[in-house]
Amino acid sequence: MEQLNARKPKYIFITGGVVSSLGKGIASASLGLLLERRGYRVNFLKFDPYINVDPGTMNPYQHGEVYVTDDGAETDLDLGHYERFTRLTMGRENNFTTGRIYFDVITRERKGAYLGGTVQIVPHITNEIKQVILDRGKDVDIVLCEIGGTVGDIESLPFLETIRQFPREVGKENVAYVHLTLVPYVRASCELKTKPTQHSVHKLREIGISPNVIVCRAEEPLPDDVRQKIALFCNVDPEAVISAPDVPSIYEVPIEFHRQKLDKLLLRYFRLKTPRADMADWIRLVQKARKIRKTVAIGVVGKYVDLQDSYKSLIEALQHAGVHNGVKVRIRWLDSEEIEASENPVPLFKGLGGILVPGGFGSRGIEGKMRAIQYARERKVPFLGICLGMQLAVIEFARNVMGLAGATSREFEENPTHAVIDLLPGQSNQKETGGSMRLGIFDVDLLGGSRVVSLYGRNRVQERHRHRYEFNAQYQKEMESRGLLVSGTYSDRKLVETVELNDHPFFLASQFHPEFKSRPVLPHPLFIGFVEAAHLHDGKMSEKTLGKDVLR
Repeated sequence: MEQLNARKPKYIFITGGVVSSLGKGIASASLGLLLERRGYRVNFLKFDPYINVDPGTMNPYQHGEVYVTDDGAETDLDLGHYERFTRLTMGRENNFTTGRIYFDVITRERKGAYLGGTVQIVPHITNEIKQVILDRGKDVDIVLCEIGGTVGDIESLPFLETIRQFPREVGKENVAYVHLTLVPYVRASCELKTKPTQHSVHKLREIGISPNVIVCRAEEPLPDDVRQKIALFCNVDPEAVISAPDVPSIYEVPIEFHRQKLDKLLLRYFRLKTPRADMADWIRLVQKARKIRKTVAIGVVGKYVDLQDSYKSLIEALQHAGVHNGVKVRIRWLDSEEIEASENPVPLFKGLGGILVPGGFGSRGIEGKMRAIQYARERKVPFLGICLGMQLAVIEFARNVMGLAGATSREFEENPTHAVIDLLPGQSNQKETGGSMRLGIFDVDLLGGSRVVSLYGRNRVQERHRHRYEFNAQYQKEMESRGLLVSGTYSDRKLVETVELNDHPFFLASQFHPEFKSRPVLPHPLFIGFVEAAHLHDGKMSEKTLGKDVLR
């Protein structure tokens, strides 16, 4: 595609109002896709208002998934949306928190950079934020900057004050504001209510920001009279009120925005050319997904199942592979603690085409996860283990196949009899937990003739990691002699990356996180193979057997 170059970088700031979790990340990613498909070079920036330096040590129930980038940054899950919707690769410089901004300013103050002056939110914090934004504009045409939180939150004020000032730095003709709000449907009166949107925009204008575009989340498309009313009371053109109704798939959002000419509206505001958007492959993807009628049930065994955002990339990777295989993946969430507490958990696995044990930390629920792994191994149910899922598969094999009583990970027990999973070399004296794991992209060498090399179709790949404990190589030969094949390694440090069973339809586990590199138009090979195997298996266990069998 021909690249178009803007004379000066343009900046689009995306804010949110009324309630949180409306989908600013999806809206930003969708707009980025449309601008990229029109030939413009885009970049993303996400500001999170919490004081944590990064989300790496935050509970998934509070923040959702921690998304890991190639350069080893632990970031907000919205960076995953940015990567899945566009052809870009995100990194550490695409996500800043309040904590990181303040940390950098305080560090500079300690070194005397401010010459003894009083360090204040304005101008020092706001200037730091400005510089971050300006840096993202180098070598690109358009920067999409998402401000986390909701207008009216005290935590977001420094960021909102910064973007209010920003047109003074780059010229108001180079800045546009997109505000995402909720238009609720009140069933008692059978009408859509615009007042929350009006109040949210009013709050934004009190700060000194007048949105150029208002994106309205609602259950159904907005009628024209509602759009006209919002335009009148919020001082925007009617065509700048964009309806964002609920859709069957998040990947339909860019098509909906394109239909309403959101991308063209912003390009014309910036006085940029509006070449045709090359959306053919994306439209084919959505159309294929709509036509799928076959389904396969996959059980995901975790301990954060009450908040599915904890496994966002995993969910999307399964859906990508499902569309590729022509099946709809139905995820059945299995609480590992419920499995652990059950006298006979076998009925919980009834009808599953495959079982997946994702990453995680801590000892809570691990016995339940291993019971699921044992079930998959013994009953020949397709299994995929990721990070902790691989470690637990190794522990389960050591206990139940090799007979190593007490086999476990040093993460769960300080002085185990058999530490088949142990600390990374050099981590035994590690005091800080934030950012101290093996993080980011590393080479993985694959064993010829293995299942994993057949799935990738090449002998060396690069994958993203986030872990502190490793397969203990002292047990490798004995495990391989009993049938657990080490099929992938990080040769530079002789670390185990993948294990698999030969006498099984599909039993594969990886130390890395393949879900972070799956994209809708380019699903990850491990998920493609897993979903294909699960579809073939298709839960063909008889109810009679399920009713009688009990896991040991």
